[in-house]
Amino acid sequence: MRTAAHPRPADPLLDALRAIVGPAHAVPGEDAPGALVDILQRHTGRARAVVRPANAEEVATVVRLLAAERVPIVPQGGHTGLAGGGTPDASGTAVVLSLSRLDRIREIDLDNDTVTVEAGAILDTVREAAHAKGRWFPLSLPSGGSCTIGGNLATNAGGTQVVRFGNTRALTLGIEVVTAEGEIWNGLRGLRKDNAGYDLRDLYIGSEGTLGIVTAATIKLFPLPAAQQTALLKVSGIATVIALLRHARRGFGAALTGFEIVSAATWRLVAAKAPEYRLPFAPEDGDDLWYVLIEIADEESEAHGRERLEAVIGAALEAELADDAVVAESLAQREAFWAVREHGLGEAQKRDGWNAKHDVSLPISRIPDFVADTGAALRREFPGVRVFVHGHAGDGNLHYHVARPEGTGPDYWDAHERPLRALVHRAVTARGGSICAEHGVGQLKVHALPDSKPPLELALMRRIKAALDPNGLLNPGKVLAP
Repeated sequence: MRTAAHPRPADPLLDALRAIVGPAHAVPGEDAPGALVDILQRHTGRARAVVRPANAEEVATVVRLLAAERVPIVPQGGHTGLAGGGTPDASGTAVVLSLSRLDRIREIDLDNDTVTVEAGAILDTVREAAHAKGRWFPLSLPSGGSCTIGGNLATNAGGTQVVRFGNTRALTLGIEVVTAEGEIWNGLRGLRKDNAGYDLRDLYIGSEGTLGIVTAATIKLFPLPAAQQTALLKVSGIATVIALLRHARRGFGAALTGFEIVSAATWRLVAAKAPEYRLPFAPEDGDDLWYVLIEIADEESEAHGRERLEAVIGAALEAELADDAVVAESLAQREAFWAVREHGLGEAQKRDGWNAKHDVSLPISRIPDFVADTGAALRREFPGVRVFVHGHAGDGNLHYHVARPEGTGPDYWDAHERPLRALVHRAVTARGGSICAEHGVGQLKVHALPDSKPPLELALMRRIKAALDPNGLLNPGKVLAP
């Protein structure tokens, strides 16, 4: 903190930014410390300034100014990402461009079943606005109360309903983008069919702000289901979990909206560290016991959905695809089931201490051998580590988290984090998987990416980056290493 005796030197760039967005919305980086550290407090940087434009036109004007001055730009949404994608580096040369003020819902088109929303809108706010109009926006994330649509687009987020509706890219019909030169491309067409040339929309989605800054999107909506039914099953063996998934797909068809899995070790951790989350099944010993959360959305009636759920789960029990099952009897019980999955798992791990989080995806058929072989390899190479797994098994996305051995301190990671992550990444890549499923590359995995992608693929990515951001000013050091 500077005193009156030591005033802060004048910064002409800061003055120019304030002229665009207003004095209250452009501050020196040191005056906005929350923008300089990621949510896990693993990546801390510095910034010349933090600026908060109010609309796409102001974003474009800011980008033109910074491009002319050759100042790096770090776009930032709800700042809930786990890979450091929205955090500046330590140089202090970049400007953080927060999209938090671009939070308007521009239009809900009931005939086209779309919502057009700005990048800074909170995910749950958009979901609630759609619900109020009798529509369903199915993107659902544990961070829904704070993550933004722009961040969801930047990382192509998936979430718990992806088994039916796909990830953010699949839900998005059009986007509005500010280019690296400060131009505004309005691609908010809301079309379900548009084959007139290259699909620029899909190029920008998932690019983590390295190719352009998404300022708005037109997103699909769906009719509200007549009822949602939820059940929790206890299953012996990860191979049986995959067999249960096949059974659920066959039995429910398009009604299956959620198929979430939690390992026994993770279940036990919740019981020990977050007992306020009441578990429908008491924790048990065993490394290959799993808990599966199944949800369906019925289009006919609550009674029909209940009957269908009980029939399919009953058949699973009879076929020994599950050891036990509990069906939610009320909305409160359904919400309690989901609270364990969406909040209890994260809270328990937070209280246990920082762990090496891996957000990976695999062909569903390769999940059983990945889980078995990688766990064994980790315990062999790093004795005492604990593995906590949960994820969206319906699309092959696992959150594979490795905790340090009991009795060790945070300094354990100084020697072991890099080789441990490399082991997990090799195991994923060897099975045709991806080391980045829905949290992005950011800066966490930027140096690991070359070991998991063919050289030609990386070369093509670099050509795209050079074409759309020739001066390398958009989120430098993310996705592609310098």
